[in-house]
Amino acid sequence: MNIASAISRLGTESAFEVLAKAQLLQSKGMDVINLGIGAPDFKTPENIIDAGCKALRDGYHFYTPAKGILELREAVSSDIHKYRQVDVNPENIIIVPGGKPTMFFAMLIFGEVGTEIMYPDPGFPIYKSMIEFTGARAIPIKLSENDGFSFSAQPILDKITEKTRLIIINSPANPTGGVVSSVELDKLADGLKQYPHVHILSDEIYSRIIYGANKFHSFLKYDHLRDRTIVLDGWSKTFSMTGWRLGYGVWPNSLVEIAERLQINSNSCASAPVQIAGIEALLGPQDYVEMMVKKFDERREIIVNGLNKIKGFNCIEPKGAFYVFPNITKTGMKSKELEELILNKTGVATISGTSFGDYGEGYLRFSYAASTSKINEALARIQKLFNNQ
Repeated sequence: MNIASAISRLGTESAFEVLAKAQLLQSKGMDVINLGIGAPDFKTPENIIDAGCKALRDGYHFYTPAKGILELREAVSSDIHKYRQVDVNPENIIIVPGGKPTMFFAMLIFGEVGTEIMYPDPGFPIYKSMIEFTGARAIPIKLSENDGFSFSAQPILDKITEKTRLIIINSPANPTGGVVSSVELDKLADGLKQYPHVHILSDEIYSRIIYGANKFHSFLKYDHLRDRTIVLDGWSKTFSMTGWRLGYGVWPNSLVEIAERLQINSNSCASAPVQIAGIEALLGPQDYVEMMVKKFDERREIIVNGLNKIKGFNCIEPKGAFYVFPNITKTGMKSKELEELILNKTGVATISGTSFGDYGEGYLRFSYAASTSKINEALARIQKLFNNQ
């Protein structure tokens, strides 16, 4: 069978591979606690569910415009103004089925043989996968534990060449929970003035899941870069709607028609009733979101404290998202080896840091999007495994 060579360059998302292993162990009778998958454990709010059901009953069964229903794009524009304090024309917004299409479209627009795209490492694995699929060279931006898994602007600027087409940033970040400071964002934005050929893809999917005095800063705030900035966001994390598959991209004037054409050629449009539910999510009560973030914050404290009590583990406090990324080098084990040991011996599913890039070696990712009781039980099992050695 003759398959296109580009397919061999596609990676995967290891969280789903670990999920399959965990389910297999569960089918054999093991009590498994999954702290690997990155999905909120809360039910979608009832008002959103009701809006989606009503939309189906009211006849929203057909295609919508490729960009999405205008009322939803207007709601997104209002939401961006409310939480990012910037104005975006609804015509620059494209509603897509989940977060990945925006990512996919950006890679297809800028990636080809002979070009370079920069991405965070450790970072969401699909960044590198899609870059390499296009034939572009993937250039890692190393994120360091010493910097709270943020980045410094100057090393990024130093890596820019005439081949650089796109820089991907993600804050708050998966898998580390790192948040980039406004100081470093400002430096990056200022430095990009001398590189007019470089665009930015800012993955802001965790923008509302941030803790304490930490602040979220959108790349949309830089007026001089608006014509080179793509923003990715959606409903999955903020409103616990992972299975609904609803996201959006904010595109500059020069790219929005191209992205719309890619949407037409791939997805046609996002689901009509789901888009109606998305309107309710943005315009309806926000107390549920505030409750979820408060619960995540409580769990964050529990898991950080618990992991730091385990022999060989050292965990810094994440500033956003719902992941911790503890350093496990003092266990004397490699990340993948430790992931498998913990799963097979304790029934706790985690993700090897190497699933998020080469610089993830020496770390594990834990998701604390699970109940407090499950987190405490998982910590107890791992503590028993390591502290009794």
